[in-house]
Amino acid sequence: MSPEDRREAIVHAALPLVIKDGTNVTTSQIAAAAGIAEGTVFRVFKDKQELLATCVSEALKSDVEIERIRKIDHDQPLNARLTESINAVREYLDRMWGVMSALRDTGYQPPAHKLGEEKGPPLEMRRLSEAVAELFADEPVRVKPEHAARLFLGLVFTNRMQGRGLGEVVAEPTELVELFLHGALKRGGNDE
Repeated sequence: MSPEDRREAIVHAALPLVIKDGTNVTTSQIAAAAGIAEGTVFRVFKDKQELLATCVSEALKSDVEIERIRKIDHDQPLNARLTESINAVREYLDRMWGVMSALRDTGYQPPAHKLGEEKGPPLEMRRLSEAVAELFADEPVRVKPEHAARLFLGLVFTNRMQGRGLGEVVAEPTELVELFLHGALKRGGNDE
């Protein structure tokens, strides 16, 4: 196995453990999950901090989700396409927030040089938004597809937030799409 493949395998084994234990995860736990000796971890990473930083970088990548969104069949109705996109975005958010929350809650501080490097939304979020915008491209939307995607993703993101002041209920993807496409007000007739 090449050093890069070994590195990737270690990070993928580490991510669920980092989500569960944050910085309290041990390199021996990670090695066991990866099926390697603990010393191998330190042949690939200079220390645990580098491994954790790499886990953060991996959690932020959205390549898999973007590929899923781009494979959505455009012959489906818009509501079906958007519902599929929510499922991909939801997996991204759960992974990213899971890693970041667990690390933050256990005292992790990202390297200072990584903070504030980008102006505006992070690159991976912009890439997700661009992929979702493609779902609106041939639709008679009131705003540009890019704007529709940004507003839609805002609804998806806030729906995943829970806790004090935000509620505990999370709407299902079909409910979110219905709300986004048709609004929150009842139209009369049987809806009232």
